[in-house]
Amino acid sequence: MDLKEFFTQYKKTALAFSGGTDSAYLMYAAKTYAEDVRAYYLNSPFQPEFELNDALRLSNELGVELKVINADLNGNLNILKNSSLRCYYCKKNLFEILIKTAKADGYDIIIDGTNASDLEADRPGMRALKEAGVLSPLKMCELTKSDIRFLSKQAGLFTYNKPTYSCLATRIPTGMPITQEMLSKIERAESCLFSLGFSDFRFRIINEKSAKIQVKKEQFEKALDSIENIREELKNDFSSIYVDKEVFR
Repeated sequence: MDLKEFFTQYKKTALAFSGGTDSAYLMYAAKTYAEDVRAYYLNSPFQPEFELNDALRLSNELGVELKVINADLNGNLNILKNSSLRCYYCKKNLFEILIKTAKADGYDIIIDGTNASDLEADRPGMRALKEAGVLSPLKMCELTKSDIRFLSKQAGLFTYNKPTYSCLATRIPTGMPITQEMLSKIERAESCLFSLGFSDFRFRIINEKSAKIQVKKEQFEKALDSIENIREELKNDFSSIYVDKEVFR
């Protein structure tokens, strides 16, 4: 099966749209081949503002209607206590909201951007997608991440080389409760790193006042050179920040 065949079979779909490379290409394919597609962006405290901005930009460029759903996760203790099943509970909650909204709009088929490179064993949230009956066309068509980047570049999508970006909650160690204050600190820290020219990294929390930065090998020396500046910029949020010797993969 290829994407044209998929959208010939599923002509009317609701797309769970994150603004990332995978769902961006899926939006392009749906716009090209489907009869009717509407995109839904789940705006939660776990998502940085630039992801919403990218989602709005691409939907505007492709002419696909985008519905932004504000999802308040602050009352869900299964998510906030941050157990090893946090991702499952979070996906379950978010897709319940999305599916309810999409069905009310007349869309019964829900699709998302999971691709063939995503290993199910590493993604507890995939269990929630299966339970919800969400279809993953990129995975069904055996398209890997590298395939999607290549096809996105051919299609002229600005997301073709966008770094992979997971939600802000993944920066907090399992077992450490998630708070809005900590999520805000992480977003400020990563905005600081973006402004200094870092492009593919993680800012990982150690405890309430300490954190470490993981960068790609080619930006490791830059991180060492910039660490004092980073500490100064973020001194009100963290008393200790260091560059991890383990590079980000």
